[in-house]
Amino acid sequence: MTPITEVEGRRLALSNLEKVLYPATGFTKGEVLHYYATVADVLLPHLRDRPLSWLRYPDGPDGQVFFAKNVPPGTPKWVTTAEVPRSEGPARMVVVQDLASLVWAANLVTEFHTPQWVMQDPAVADRLVFDLDPGAPATVVECCEVAVWLRERLAADGIEAYPKTSGAKGLHVLAAVRGASSERVTEYAKRLAVEAERELPRLVVHRMTRSLRAGKVFVDWSQNAARKTTATPYTLRARAEPAVSAPVTWGEVEGCRGAEAGAFVFLASDVAARVRDFGDLLAPVLDGGRAGVVPALA
Repeated sequence: MTPITEVEGRRLALSNLEKVLYPATGFTKGEVLHYYATVADVLLPHLRDRPLSWLRYPDGPDGQVFFAKNVPPGTPKWVTTAEVPRSEGPARMVVVQDLASLVWAANLVTEFHTPQWVMQDPAVADRLVFDLDPGAPATVVECCEVAVWLRERLAADGIEAYPKTSGAKGLHVLAAVRGASSERVTEYAKRLAVEAERELPRLVVHRMTRSLRAGKVFVDWSQNAARKTTATPYTLRARAEPAVSAPVTWGEVEGCRGAEAGAFVFLASDVAARVRDFGDLLAPVLDGGRAGVVPALA
């Protein structure tokens, strides 16, 4: 029998709560739902007003994993949806605005991925992101070194950056921006990635070509494109363990330089205590008053 629960006045059918989704640790679907309910206060502001892309893994990361953007069949009428522009024509997508919608979406077993713009103004980017992806034998340790360089370079342009783990192998560097299109932000991010490669040639590559990436950090600037999305802060990832894309401090990033790569992985069980100790380390990215201005490109 499927259990029914009520969340903020909405009745939800929650299925397969005992199902193990992360075999490496025995982490169940019920624990996934509990995790999202526990971090909802810090997660929801990063989801709000952003059309959701889904990476679903209903049988765990070793089962079928598929990416989707359209509103899934059976979506309750009370879940917010928005029509958003796409190159192939407008599409209707889910927007998670409240706790009930978050629990409903989590019950579908999904990674949360969101764009760098909000549905009210899809033509304007309000966020800049770099995805730092290490090519073996490079690890997150090298990503941390590159992130510090990016923080200083962005600061030179008056843009304040904040880090989080990707929840996979790498690191994300985010910043709030204003007054620029996704295209312009993408061009600016690419320019900084090229600069990083020039300044740190043994450490950085800005091109996606896999043959160039061994032992280096790929500075992926392309996720600033309007059609692209990035793993949302606090989302679980479809990995062997219930790893989270977790905000971190710059002190932790600087300290990571001499650490083992595994020491910079945060699991669902780690995050509640971190939120209790730090609050939302990425809250400044949500503060439009702190947004930097992307400089004009020559």
